[in-house]
Amino acid sequence: MTADISLQDPSTVPGRFWHRLGDGRVQCDVCPRECRLHEGQRGLCFVRGRVDDQVVLTSYGRSSGFCVDPIEKKPLNHFLPGSAVLSFGTAGCNLSCRFCQNWDISKSREIDRLSDAAGPEDIAAAAQRLGCRSVAMTYNDPTVFLEYAVDVADACRARGVRSVLVTAGYVGDDARRELYAHVDAANVDLKAFTDAFYRRVSAARLQPVLDTLVYLRHETDVWFEITTLLIPGHNDSDAEIGAECAWIAENLGPDVPLHFTAFHPDFKMRDVPPTPPATLTRARRIAQDSGLRFVYTGNVHDADGGRTTCPACGEALVERDWYVIGHYRLTDDGRCASCGTAVPGRFDGPVGRWGARRLPVFLAGS
Repeated sequence: MTADISLQDPSTVPGRFWHRLGDGRVQCDVCPRECRLHEGQRGLCFVRGRVDDQVVLTSYGRSSGFCVDPIEKKPLNHFLPGSAVLSFGTAGCNLSCRFCQNWDISKSREIDRLSDAAGPEDIAAAAQRLGCRSVAMTYNDPTVFLEYAVDVADACRARGVRSVLVTAGYVGDDARRELYAHVDAANVDLKAFTDAFYRRVSAARLQPVLDTLVYLRHETDVWFEITTLLIPGHNDSDAEIGAECAWIAENLGPDVPLHFTAFHPDFKMRDVPPTPPATLTRARRIAQDSGLRFVYTGNVHDADGGRTTCPACGEALVERDWYVIGHYRLTDDGRCASCGTAVPGRFDGPVGRWGARRLPVFLAGS
């Protein structure tokens, strides 16, 4: 795809991960797609392209969807529970998921129509002013705006605000190390557990996502949780769910929280029915039988699927009603109030009380 790109545009900045090929093209190395570009071409993500013999990012500081959310909506159940997070995204994505529920943003080709232009310091200052303990880069995949994401995370860290990635984990090796060196938490969308699904439904591959998960678990101190959207007839068989859970238990350990969420028809998969709640219950049981200790359900009302229990004494530690935290029996440092067992996660104070509110934010003048 060709499109005009101008280095005079303040939203266009040099990319950090690319190299020249012997045939005159340049290759973008931010993600495993490895787009190989002639002058003036953009990659599949649309926001990275070649101009003046280099790869550039064209969406730096162009943001959309600023909103204060509960952190549990990301979803992150073991990271600063009950706190408020300032969420935002940009345009473009490096996957082509047929079920994308943010397709109007992730597949946007009208970058200039996005509602807010905000530099990293603007975002960090707004989060601090609004009482948000973290900033989430979400709606589209932050991998494609890596340079912007890193600068936002650094600006937040300087103000004592944490940073969160909501991502598909589809990122190149060197870019992965750079990106996760700057952030505090992530929710990684493990879309299925077969390469056939990734190729057919998302135009991607499974292995790079697994590589990201193993890297996060064994080579970083980034807190992360996993989400799998269960789509009827596509990735919801007992065999596939069991294989995914067994892999997580063996390669990541039993303490990584896993969220099974319900599909709703959207974008190019409007002919697929919504996920029955019973499917999520079944998946949660399979995961628990595989030894996973913290398994949740989402996009449905399910009290059992929102509960955190102590892995040692079985005490109900956190009861959730959608995004509202009710019963809470964790100490400020994340231990069971009954037996003192530490619950994996990031807990550093009293539970927040943001609740289920969603507060749209206009950043101009922040």
